Amino acid sequence: MDDRGFFLTLQAIRRQLAAMPNELYLVRLIHHHTRRAMPGERLWTAGELGNPAIVRFLRARNREGGEIYVHPYAGDGNAGYILIDLDQAAPTVIETMRVHGHDPCVVVQTSPGHLQAWVHLSASPLEPAVATAAGRLLARAYGGDPASADWRHLGRLAGFTNQKPARRTWRRYAPWVKLVHAAAGLAPQAEALLQSAHQSASSQPALAAGPGSSIPDAAPAIAAAEAVAIYQACLQRWRVRERFPQPDWSIVDLWVARRLLSRGTPAARVRDILQLASPHFPRRHGDPADYLRRTLARAGAPALPHAVCAAHAPTPTPPATKACSNSTGDR
Repeated sequence: MDDRGFFLTLQAIRRQLAAMPNELYLVRLIHHHTRRAMPGERLWTAGELGNPAIVRFLRARNREGGEIYVHPYAGDGNAGYILIDLDQAAPTVIETMRVHGHDPCVVVQTSPGHLQAWVHLSASPLEPAVATAAGRLLARAYGGDPASADWRHLGRLAGFTNQKPARRTWRRYAPWVKLVHAAAGLAPQAEALLQSAHQSASSQPALAAGPGSSIPDAAPAIAAAEAVAIYQACLQRWRVRERFPQPDWSIVDLWVARRLLSRGTPAARVRDILQLASPHFPRRHGDPADYLRRTLARAGAPALPHAVCAAHAPTPTPPATKACSNSTGDR
């Protein structure tokens, strides 16, 4: 075992999480070649992720080609941390952020010349639409990737290698994901930025996207809060969380879509509700827009533009006793 490499990884993980404290962290392992989720995704505490046995497990998955991603977890909200993907940003971008009061609590070098920055904006959870709006404002101001500026975008966990072939060194080595800066604390201008984000969110609902995912066809025509209220009403009606400790959200999406369609809700509006309110959407779906079209088709909706499959028979009413398991891939 490479003890030096192991302890460097352990130290990097502990420093990164200490600078972005939270009760739980979502860790996702994505194979660089297939872009499919690998076994091991779950919620961890900082203590668990700093456990040597867990670090060895993650290092083994990394050697197998897995990319190690992390996000502070707050259920159906944002934990108060915004990720800015600075792949194409200027070399002085971090200093510029500090000058304007948007100091990152964590900066990670994902490969030479490519950075990710976490900005702590709130000590309490943020609404998805507000967090996405804040991410877009920061991305626009500092040259970040707008496709990564959503409320639950995952960033890289320091101490592992970046397995993307395009990031390999000239000797074909995978570069290490390095922790450049780590200092806990809210950004000095967090409150002002959140005020702007609230105004932006109220005028244009935010999209939800994930790492490596495509953007759905058009901006939703329904406010995020309304979409969440409709979706949650269905969950409460069926007592989903009480009956299924680990729901398969792809199946629940299908139930919700079928119910809304049966009540005369237009297919485009149902799509927007699923996009904004389905828990952890887009989860592991490589093409969220295609997933939404196929879900609506299976629920019996008229074909939306670019639909890729015909409608299937209506889905039966949610079973009374059969438990669901988490989705293991794009459905």
